[in-house]
Amino acid sequence: MEILYHTIVGIVLLAASPFILIRMALSKEFRADMLERHRGGKSLPPLPGCWWIHASSAGEVRAAKILLDALNKNGDHPAIVLSTFTQTGYDLAKKENIENVFRLPFDFPLWLNPIFDKLNPSRLILIEAEFWPALLRLAKRKNVPVLLINGRMSERSANRYRNILPFFRWITDPVSVFSMRTQTDADRVLALGIPAAKVQVTGNIKFDARTGDTLSTEKKSTTKHPWVVFGSTRPGDEGPIMESVLRLKKDLPDLNVAIAPRHVERCREIESLILEYQVEFKRHSQLSRNPEDPAGAIILIDTMGELNHYYARATVAFVGGGFNPRFGGQNILEPAALGLPVIYGKHMQNFAEEARLLKESGGGIQIDNPNELYSALHGLLTQPEERARRGQAAAETIRANQGAVRRNIELIKQTQTADSRRETRT
Repeated sequence: MEILYHTIVGIVLLAASPFILIRMALSKEFRADMLERHRGGKSLPPLPGCWWIHASSAGEVRAAKILLDALNKNGDHPAIVLSTFTQTGYDLAKKENIENVFRLPFDFPLWLNPIFDKLNPSRLILIEAEFWPALLRLAKRKNVPVLLINGRMSERSANRYRNILPFFRWITDPVSVFSMRTQTDADRVLALGIPAAKVQVTGNIKFDARTGDTLSTEKKSTTKHPWVVFGSTRPGDEGPIMESVLRLKKDLPDLNVAIAPRHVERCREIESLILEYQVEFKRHSQLSRNPEDPAGAIILIDTMGELNHYYARATVAFVGGGFNPRFGGQNILEPAALGLPVIYGKHMQNFAEEARLLKESGGGIQIDNPNELYSALHGLLTQPEERARRGQAAAETIRANQGAVRRNIELIKQTQTADSRRETRT
């Protein structure tokens, strides 16, 4: 299986190389992306015995940051390196001042072997759902234990893997621990044939984000006018958002609005849409460093790492990605941790447990279709007591479900202790 996989990937890369080279010649951004990916971990110093954490994109990097902060607070761990697959994940890691960060190259031994040789990691820790066959097979060959932390398995992914079950079991064979967010996630990997001895349910470490602490002094202190923040929007979200905003501003002309797309490269597309509604707006990057509290502003957040600061100002939050089953929702915990009532769509399969907990507590409002967005927002903005009740319920839901990061750190250290015992016996 391994030889077959590497052969297929090698042929695909060879066949695609002329197109890759042409695009590199024509696109400055693509050329920079390819060169950064090719460099891999070459800029890092040798870090023998390090823990290598891999987080694909921005969402996984945020989860990794929570784990890193907790590890650094304890202080009892070897050096840590973080790899990301996407540019947005890499940019966020840099903005968060995470040390020893690099872009993961293509999943092929030609580029991965030098990284293993240079880092000589003692652990490979995957965040959420990152199964790269060559990466995992090399880890097994080099006797590097692999742990999946904050693991998730959506129904859609489980169905896809079920169609290629022998391949899935081959890919995941090197993973020694599946630390899953929920029992539902655990049941899905068990149904795919993962041995029960490898699977544990430890909770979602995103509940342990320190958002509420680090931004509490910022919240409400710099704003006199109401804010609605539309976070992590996906294609198809912004149309209903703008329709709702225009209706809301008829009753609430001082209402401030911030729109943050899940991918900042969509800002031009969203900018064109806003212009169609003939309203004034500004990009976040155009604002001064310490802008005065506006009234009636519409701001398009075009910079990574700023969304939580807008959540800290917000009166109400909407989190995108739930109107279309293709996207499956986005992270609704960040605004909830700040005591905001959170509105989200029907299709939250990637965040099903979080959506259920917030809905049941009253901290979340799940709407079935985009036409309900205006009434949900209007009700919260015009009923302060109801808004306060739901915001408190959201914050209490976060507090009640914390502790996963501590359990995962204990799990990592347990595997380290077990390895030390085996080495002693040999």
